[in-house]
Amino acid sequence: MSSIKEVAARAGVSISTVSNVLNKKKYVSPELEARVEKAVKELNYEVNPIAASMKSKKTGTIGVITEDMCGVFYPYIVKGISQVTEQKGYKMIICDVNGRQQGKSVLEREKELFYELVASRVDGIIFTSTLTAASKNQYFLDFKNKAEHSQKRIPIVSLERDLTMLGIDSVYFEGKHNAKKAVNHLLDCGCKKICHIAGPKELHVARERLEGYVECLKEHNQYFDQDKMIAYGDYSHQSGYVAMKQLLEQVPDLDGVFCGNDQMAIGALKVLKEYGKKIPEEVKLMGYDDVFVSNIVDPAISTIHIPKKTAGRKAAELLFERIEHPEDMTSVMGIKLESRLVVRKSTKEGVEEDWQLSDW
Repeated sequence: MSSIKEVAARAGVSISTVSNVLNKKKYVSPELEARVEKAVKELNYEVNPIAASMKSKKTGTIGVITEDMCGVFYPYIVKGISQVTEQKGYKMIICDVNGRQQGKSVLEREKELFYELVASRVDGIIFTSTLTAASKNQYFLDFKNKAEHSQKRIPIVSLERDLTMLGIDSVYFEGKHNAKKAVNHLLDCGCKKICHIAGPKELHVARERLEGYVECLKEHNQYFDQDKMIAYGDYSHQSGYVAMKQLLEQVPDLDGVFCGNDQMAIGALKVLKEYGKKIPEEVKLMGYDDVFVSNIVDPAISTIHIPKKTAGRKAAELLFERIEHPEDMTSVMGIKLESRLVVRKSTKEGVEEDWQLSDW
């Protein structure tokens, strides 16, 4: 393989001129540029990407840590991120926390993946976190310190939860507020006994939605039995199926169900049909996320629309702003994304179907 020194000798120019032509960082006259390009072609010279990245400290890659790529939510997030990375000519390293087991806890796997990305010298990291307790700020400060004091300063962006108070750029949703929006809709539809199928207890986003559900019922002085009216799943349709059976056994006269995501709502819908419940006449069903499956079942499921691709794009745009302008990293940016209620036939008869294909 030819070297850059040989290219410079063939073209009759300095090594720095060859570098400037290849990297297009400084102006080189058209005559010299043509000579260098001719020499490169004649010698079949190829730039060593590893050597180039060592010199520039740029690897052309970003890391993305997600909670579960096997679900139907995060692929849309990643799609939004990829739309920006492709435009920038970057590549992604996708790390799925649930994809690595080996007897370790979710948080251990999450932290391990983050540190591996830092060691790989990626140019930036977008991450979601499974950590529930808001008081454990040191966990995220460790992330921030690790990224800032590695071989190079690596910008990071939190996706789904707001960590701006810790000095971490964030693109997030108001989970508690959105959950209240869902429960308020069920109350407006006349529901008196609304149960909740919550996500995993250890997940922050699941806890936010659970808190919104509880607060909304209490604010409206609605009947509430925490031991009987809440069941837990893992965001899969199977867990929604099991949880719905549990709720029907504990609260047979329930007339509304708010599910922590659409997949669990699909499982709940199957149980309600098996029990002969009329939807929405006897039981009204709400989901969360607005993934495509919520609109192809019968009846279509009312839900909270989360702008998934938009979230991915915004997080990536913010990350690249930090990568390209590291001098601006002293300020912290928080981007709150608005969500909306989507009303379908699982809560309201005869409603016109709401199709939002652009984010699917």
